[in-house]
Amino acid sequence: MKHELLLKSNHLKATPQRLAIIDLMDRAGHISIDDLFQSIRQRFSSISLATLYKNIHTMMEKNLIREVKIPSQKTKYEIEKESHAHVMCECCGELKDIHFDPNTLLQTSIDVHNYQTKEVSIVILGICPECQKK
Repeated sequence: MKHELLLKSNHLKATPQRLAIIDLMDRAGHISIDDLFQSIRQRFSSISLATLYKNIHTMMEKNLIREVKIPSQKTKYEIEKESHAHVMCECCGELKDIHFDPNTLLQTSIDVHNYQTKEVSIVILGICPECQKK
């Protein structure tokens, strides 16, 4: 029910496919288009990659979800939430949110360099505690 309200509050029709996309993103936290496509095809075998991309872009236009661009890897998607950064393990690929407001950097770039900026995306690469044990 909460996913249906999330879609409707963003002025989107709560189709079964969109509900499944939001549900999968909610459970995964961060998900690539390939993983999303494989998972959603288990529920909707006839869904095409083009339809999935169309829904993703529609939800991005409404600021319901956002892209997380990761250096040297495929983009992942997440449900939009408060400003934050990410930390990613270079070994296992785990991606986690860091509670940090990157907008302070955005304001600095405006104040110091007079840039017209749109957004800040921070991904810190490292090795997670589990992979360090290996």
